[in-house]
Amino acid sequence: MAVSVVHYLNQFFGGVGGEEHASHPIEVREGAVGPGRALQAALGDGATIAATVVGGDTYVADHRDDALAAVARVLGDLRPDVVVAGPAFDAGRYGVACGEVCRLAASEGIPAVTAMYPENPAVALFRTEVPIVPTAATAVGMGEAIPRLAQLALKLARGERLGPAEADGYLGRGVRVPGRRGRPGHERAAAMLRAKLRGEPFTSELPILAYEAIRPAAPVADLPRATVALVTTGGLVPKGNPDRLSAASSTTWFRYSIDGLDALSAADWDCVHRGFYTAIVKENPNYILPLHVVRALERECAIGGVYPWFFTTSGVGTANRESKRMGAEMAAELRAAHVDVALLVAT
Repeated sequence: MAVSVVHYLNQFFGGVGGEEHASHPIEVREGAVGPGRALQAALGDGATIAATVVGGDTYVADHRDDALAAVARVLGDLRPDVVVAGPAFDAGRYGVACGEVCRLAASEGIPAVTAMYPENPAVALFRTEVPIVPTAATAVGMGEAIPRLAQLALKLARGERLGPAEADGYLGRGVRVPGRRGRPGHERAAAMLRAKLRGEPFTSELPILAYEAIRPAAPVADLPRATVALVTTGGLVPKGNPDRLSAASSTTWFRYSIDGLDALSAADWDCVHRGFYTAIVKENPNYILPLHVVRALERECAIGGVYPWFFTTSGVGTANRESKRMGAEMAAELRAAHVDVALLVAT
């Protein structure tokens, strides 16, 4: 009997539309859809995508319980042999949705697998629970990701035990499994030490999944006297994007003057961010840099003043090392200017 597969996609890959359709509720379609057709080809004749579940990224994030309940009904009706989600690449909300769907399937006794970029924020949330096939940052890596995703899905559907991450092609989960190796431990340890001292590549047998914990900043002692600076990762730029800020995977940041401005005007400012629906921000840029609110606090003497420059970059797809570097550069300027508070506006 052919393996039965349920495939999860977001609104973009499900063919509904882009970010403007991110609130699309859960729907079920028969058979393979979009990249599911390539997945079906990679699965071969021994497996069939019985249904594709499509959900908007914003809908799943804002209505998590309702979305997962709808997916659970599909899984209950079809009882597939395996669930495949994505690939989500570096799309954060999509990655989280894929992880949630796979975790739900596992709780129902159905094996599940997803695929995404290793620096997708969802990896940190789900890698210990869900097998995740690593992908490129964007859909240009679809052709490489789909065959590996299909191979792992078939293995899970057949009830086979997963091998080591490097052998089966998924991101390591920090799981130690008893077994025998060809050489005693002291010989393997000495070989790794020699390689490390010589600057040669080696692979540790005990990877540690450690995620950095950021200590919260101390409370502001005297807010009515404090100078507040505005920072945004929302891709806010002057009209025309004169400095060519990247829409994603940014390695640069810029500062622009807000001295004398009470609010931001759509006639003068634009948004180039690739990771969210920007139409609302293009109409009112204060959504991602609430200058009007901070000015009101300044007039009420709730804060001491506003730093005359704001900092901006595009946060989507930005590598962790680049984020640290840019953050340190911004912080250095703010410290030198004796700024007391940096307000980082979320997107």
